[in-house]
Amino acid sequence: MKIFKIAIIILFVFSQTIVVFANDNEKDSTQVTSHFTELDFSQNLDSLLRLWYVQQSLQTNDSGLVVSEFNDSIIPEFADSVYIKRLSELPVFMNLSFNSVVRNYINLYTQRKRDLVEVMLGLSQYYFPIFEQILDANGLPIELKYLPVIESALNPKAISRAGATGMWQFMYYTGKSYKLEINSIVDERRDPIKSTYAAVNYLKDLYNIYDDWVLAIAAYNCGAGNVNKAIRRSGGKRDYWEIYYHLPKETRGYVPAFIAATYVMNYYQEHNLSPRQIDLPIVTDTLIITEPLHFRQVADILKIPVRMIRDLNPQYRRDIIPAYSKSYSLTLPVQYTTQFIDLQDTIFAYKDSIFFDPNSVHKAPPKYKRYHPKAPSGNHAKLYYRVQSGDNLGFIASWYHVRTSDLRYWNRIRRNFIKSGQRLVIYVPKKNATHYKKINAMTYAQKQASVGKKVTISPKSTPKIKNTGNYVYYTVKYGDNLWDIAKKYPGVSNTDIIRLNNIENARKISPGQQIKIKSK
Repeated sequence: MKIFKIAIIILFVFSQTIVVFANDNEKDSTQVTSHFTELDFSQNLDSLLRLWYVQQSLQTNDSGLVVSEFNDSIIPEFADSVYIKRLSELPVFMNLSFNSVVRNYINLYTQRKRDLVEVMLGLSQYYFPIFEQILDANGLPIELKYLPVIESALNPKAISRAGATGMWQFMYYTGKSYKLEINSIVDERRDPIKSTYAAVNYLKDLYNIYDDWVLAIAAYNCGAGNVNKAIRRSGGKRDYWEIYYHLPKETRGYVPAFIAATYVMNYYQEHNLSPRQIDLPIVTDTLIITEPLHFRQVADILKIPVRMIRDLNPQYRRDIIPAYSKSYSLTLPVQYTTQFIDLQDTIFAYKDSIFFDPNSVHKAPPKYKRYHPKAPSGNHAKLYYRVQSGDNLGFIASWYHVRTSDLRYWNRIRRNFIKSGQRLVIYVPKKNATHYKKINAMTYAQKQASVGKKVTISPKSTPKIKNTGNYVYYTVKYGDNLWDIAKKYPGVSNTDIIRLNNIENARKISPGQQIKIKSK
């Protein structure tokens, strides 16, 4: 009896442990789903609205794009057994498991993001044939075409928080290692065709490492290094669900999101979802461009919206095809390709000097020549003015009735800086030249009087030298500076005056101020 009681207690404790562990797992899986969903999938879905083709299509829909207000009678829900049966019947090569995490993503796609998923279904009619052809030609499972659904929501211009770009979300160095051109003008991570070829090669390399497509998909998201760490930490297990909790949180939601996307893309009708009609041209043609070309040249001549060209050629970042030393492709709706060929000379010549300035390559600083100021016109005479102590450009400009900006230009003056004794070039009307020639010989008061200003000199401002106490003092007059004052006293420098009078700013001395010059 005692042994039986102990067994019951142990069983009870063990069962409670299992319940707690299961609850913890359920809580953790919800956190993973929330992390991956809100920060990545929803962001990519919402960014679809910036595509021109999507905007054009939604404008034709009177209801607009609004998150669905649904009820249980319109949007069906199914038992887990239905989801399991449907996944098992899909003609796919890899194992598509079903669990609570996968179900959460199915609910996300079929309930919370219905309208946006319908837009994505519409885009799939254009992009999936591209993916399928390349995957099939390389012997990869066709269902890998659903990876861009969770990577970028089929948005070729998608950019993640980490900087991954394009439908297949290549990081910069990964894209470069798979021979994608990435620079300021061209980013082939955004090219649906070239990025798909690069993704195929990347997935091949990952599959060669793990010999398991589910692990290869996980490594596509977080890198082979993180998957290898998870395998080691799990004791060498190589099943995704057995290494699940050793993977980064984002990757824990990545594979379930892929399984759910595969389900929804095949069974959307059962959930009353229908592809939104997107006016992307199903039939396009590719032209090889061998000269530099701007999208505006094509748009203006062929009368195509430039945003249409951008959506069909997302790899060009600046609306420029830089075909200087190599050729590039241009994709257009098939009905415009014949027009382009017929009018290509006109297209390349249209505003070519505006979009591509041929002289910009040869621009260089002009050769240095001695500066010679020029008169405003032939009716002006050239005069010279000798700067005197106390002058400034504002005064001089007013005496000659010219602008200070002209004085600076004629004499290459920066920041209004002039010095005593400097000779300035001034242009005045010839008929008034005789009057302006007299200004050089005038006193400061006479110059000011010539423009209607009076100068009142107070007794304190009268320059005088006096001996007081143990020092020789000097009374500052208008226009004085320490350099000129120091020159009046042999053996005295402006630095001596500054030090003796504790002057902090040599420019801030005022008329009437008495300063010490030297000891008696």
